[in-house]
Amino acid sequence: MFSGFNKNVEGSDRVVMLKPKDQPAPEAVEPVLPPEQDDPELTAWLELKTRLHAALLERLNLAVIDKVEPEDLRREVAQAVGDWLKEANEPLNSGDFNRLIDEILHELLGLGPLEPLLADPSINDILVNGHRNVFVERHGVLERAPARFRDEKHLLRIIDKIVSRVGRRIDESQPWVDARLDDGSRVNAIIRPCAIDGPSVSIRKFSETPLRMDRLVETGSLSPEAAKLLRALVEARMNVLISGGTGSGKTTMLNAMSSFISPRERIVTIEDAAELQLQQAHVVRLETRPPSPHGTGAVNQRELVRNALRMRPDRIIVGEVRGAETFDMLQAMNTGHDGSMTTVHANSARDAIGRLEQMVTMMGVEMPITTIRAQIASGVHFVVQLTRLSDGKRRVMSISEITGMEGDVLAMQDIFVFRKEGRGENGEVLGRFVPTGIRPRCMDQFLAAGVDLDVDFLRPERS
Repeated sequence: MFSGFNKNVEGSDRVVMLKPKDQPAPEAVEPVLPPEQDDPELTAWLELKTRLHAALLERLNLAVIDKVEPEDLRREVAQAVGDWLKEANEPLNSGDFNRLIDEILHELLGLGPLEPLLADPSINDILVNGHRNVFVERHGVLERAPARFRDEKHLLRIIDKIVSRVGRRIDESQPWVDARLDDGSRVNAIIRPCAIDGPSVSIRKFSETPLRMDRLVETGSLSPEAAKLLRALVEARMNVLISGGTGSGKTTMLNAMSSFISPRERIVTIEDAAELQLQQAHVVRLETRPPSPHGTGAVNQRELVRNALRMRPDRIIVGEVRGAETFDMLQAMNTGHDGSMTTVHANSARDAIGRLEQMVTMMGVEMPITTIRAQIASGVHFVVQLTRLSDGKRRVMSISEITGMEGDVLAMQDIFVFRKEGRGENGEVLGRFVPTGIRPRCMDQFLAAGVDLDVDFLRPERS
């Protein structure tokens, strides 16, 4: 049995080696099955797959699996499975046989039960609440997914597989982690003792092809006129703050706006977990590093921002400001790094400014609030506010210009706003993205940068 697994990779028709005798066999993992499908036939299927999976893991040399072409590996596994089923007198039709091979390969090469969900382009978020409950979001609506993990140990193994790929760790001493998948999808995991009901995983999927501004216009996230203004802001090297709540599309908007940056410019990105998908060739990507098990070696965003200033960047893009790095980001915006962008969690454009003020104070240095506001007023030119509405759609709610200080107050004016007009028959939020009629004060800067922007679309009567 499994005679085909005894040749090495080089110079052979067979591509999977026997596992060395001193290499322990990993635990077999039960197949991915929805909890509500518990019946005799399903139980028999589970037992068959568990026995087969265990037999394969005893024979496979996992150290060479990642060096084998997927087609060759599938062929080898399929032949071994066929031999095993024949000896065990367990006939399967072609559909069940292919399903069996798919699920085994998902465990060997990928993330097990999560692989079919990651491959589904209609899914935006994957939410795992313990090993029995898996939910997904499609088009802004949450629904239960037909997938589950065998037990908590199985889920923990998948979590460890995710975080170890990016050099991070998760254990009882550090029970949560931010990580990313190979395609840039954002992952957050938290385990016991902080997760009372068992490990929880949240995956924000990223499409292989980043959404461009024209696609956001097609989906109704903003109007064509507003998209023209955002493009002008990037080309004229305005500093932009993108604000919004969780899941409102801040990173998507940051990616879309960054597509307008000239390929001749040097861009440095700074993130906790690298997820930006910039298309330019001259991009340097920096990522923070958590502390080691001994509590040393941590690298935070503030240190990376300060280092980025020495890297001759034309623009600095910070995935999200969350603390004292806000001050260094403002310093960069005020000292020749025009065109920089970042995001922040806030429910309105005005709240976003308040959040910046609070985060600057985290630096630990006493500074008058008027001085902080003056730094923000001179460093940040525009605030783009996004919201995820009750119908699940993500929309730009306003594009606001920071016009300076009026006494001790930072002055802002809306250039575009989204006006709600009720709800449709299917519960969707109705509304229009319209200009306020206010002419941006930075029009002279547009002209100086060679940006030809027709101001006719800013007139309110066009709405």
